[in-house]
Amino acid sequence: MLAVRRLMLFLLLSLWAINSYGADRSTPVVKAVALARDAVVNIRTEKIVQRNNRSFFGFGDSIFDQFFHEMMPLRSYKTESLGSGVIIDREGHILTNAHVVDKASHIFVATTENGRELEAELIGQDLRIDLAVLKITQSGEYPFLRPGRSDDLMLGETVIAIGNPLGLGHSITTGIISSTKRRVILSEQLASVFIQTDALINPGNSGGPLININGELIGINTAIARQAQGIGFSIPIDTAKRVVSDLIRYGHVRHAFLGILVGEVSSAFVRSYGEGGVLVEDVMSDSPAKKAQLQIADVILAVDDVPLTSVSQYYAELKTYTPGDLLPVTVLRGAEILSLQVKLATLPAGYQMAYTRTTFGFSVNEVRNGLYVDDVLAGSPADNVGLRVGDMVIKVENAQVQKLTEFEQEIEERIGQTPLRFTVVRDSVAYLVELP
Repeated sequence: MLAVRRLMLFLLLSLWAINSYGADRSTPVVKAVALARDAVVNIRTEKIVQRNNRSFFGFGDSIFDQFFHEMMPLRSYKTESLGSGVIIDREGHILTNAHVVDKASHIFVATTENGRELEAELIGQDLRIDLAVLKITQSGEYPFLRPGRSDDLMLGETVIAIGNPLGLGHSITTGIISSTKRRVILSEQLASVFIQTDALINPGNSGGPLININGELIGINTAIARQAQGIGFSIPIDTAKRVVSDLIRYGHVRHAFLGILVGEVSSAFVRSYGEGGVLVEDVMSDSPAKKAQLQIADVILAVDDVPLTSVSQYYAELKTYTPGDLLPVTVLRGAEILSLQVKLATLPAGYQMAYTRTTFGFSVNEVRNGLYVDDVLAGSPADNVGLRVGDMVIKVENAQVQKLTEFEQEIEERIGQTPLRFTVVRDSVAYLVELP
């Protein structure tokens, strides 16, 4: 009888140990991944690249090939790249990085449900903030991950990055948050504020989700600092939420209008105050800024609690907002610090030309065969480099412009980007002018 009791006790203890062991393995990370993984997709893109056959004449990079470069036939190449994305609604809209799908001729996505590839179309993208929205072309109901929030993130909080490095299927890495609003300048096109973690993010993870321990979408993995191992960056989901509607509805993010002209603060201000900011040099009448009571000589210290140290950073932040958004700004006026809310509007008609005139010091007009400088402000950057009335403007950066609408579009895409390069023609000679 005693032996039977001992056997029963042993069996009960064994079952308890097995159940306890299994329960311990189901950690919060495991549960969070289970909630999110079905919404993560692998993205494969195909691009058609056309190049000159540089060895057409058999001389490689000789002077003959350089001379006959324009006569050489074009050859087409198909290239493939891999990335990740996350489904954000039942209809199959996918949020990812713009650079993952930029210039793709075909886009394919694979879900975890069956692993087969489905075709997707590009709905909208914005390279300035490196976000894009795709949609699976095959109708159906898809597992999705609702956007969470990133304004309440905590330093040291556990996060999980899910992606598709090297096309090997889902890869899961964990880490902690070391900064909730890290300013990083990666290029002129990328957003400037990221969530910084030590969760490993490989190139194939780009566009995949960053989730918290509750399985909520808090960021889009976008880059890794290659010079510093183990540092990953993600676009905060609050940024993505502000622009996703524009990407779906318009195919791009509309430019928001605040109605001020800003300049750099002096080095003396930085030394005396201990921080930077941007100086309000002009407030346009009947603008959102005017209605919010911003004034000339105000110093904007921060936008949405992100400190500003330069004009370029101010414009980088403004790019992540759309018309109708409320923009929180921290302002120094005299010795008083104010917190203001500005309701942003759409760019008014003619703003691009007014911006060009104010920032660079010239204006253009469309004539039958192109765009010509019709005014140069005395003492302006354009005047200082020798730009003249009658000069023909053929390029803004690398984009060719022949019509006024094209010029305005290129200027609008580059508002806040300085210096800006213009290619002008005078007496059949082309010159590259950098302003201001």
